[in-house]
Amino acid sequence: MYSSPSAAQETSASLGDSASMTASGWVPSFVRTSASAMWKRSFDMVAAAVLVLFLLPLLLAVSAAIWLDSGGPVLFRQRRTGRNGTIFTVLKFRTMTVAEDGPQIAHAVQGDARVTRIGTLLRVSSIDELPQLLNILQGEMSFVGPRPHALAHDAHYGALLPHYGDRFAVKPGLTGLAQIQGLRGEIRVLDDMSRRVDADVDYANNWSFRDDLLILLRTIPVVLAQKNAY
Repeated sequence: MYSSPSAAQETSASLGDSASMTASGWVPSFVRTSASAMWKRSFDMVAAAVLVLFLLPLLLAVSAAIWLDSGGPVLFRQRRTGRNGTIFTVLKFRTMTVAEDGPQIAHAVQGDARVTRIGTLLRVSSIDELPQLLNILQGEMSFVGPRPHALAHDAHYGALLPHYGDRFAVKPGLTGLAQIQGLRGEIRVLDDMSRRVDADVDYANNWSFRDDLLILLRTIPVVLAQKNAY
């Protein structure tokens, strides 16, 4: 897919090649079948519903902790780009004192003063992402796919990275190929985002339901390691 092998390609190869080459380019074999899409969506619906019920006490406790810590809204809402460019509102537990959703949004950095006390714990543990289970139930996200970025970041990096828009061929996810490769955290230089986009595009071109399950399993040690999470 690229002129030279990338880490994203190597990881994808280790998970299994699910695409075939045609005259028009890469065509994901599992995307071509309605059965694969049905399996993916069925898994998303059932797993998300079970997790919401199972984690309900934790969700309520976190909501109370946020309100007691800093007051204000418990949930953070921000517009993101979904499959085929559809705009949706992503849900997160609020971890900052601001709720930016405009033309300019600063990336979170290590020691960010905008992060609340409880927000630090939520971000490091990735618990702040749990409300996105509701986005999955609504069909706006999947468990596995490219992480959705703020619209301002889509516009900025879309103008700089030619393949950026290819990420939108699939639903965004709670985790993805980029995340299990450790491509998360602060964006210091353009190459930080470029490597993430390469992994996202590689996933979009080659995904399979089996690989989704493997990515989910490999996400667990990544979350526990808490590397580049702040």
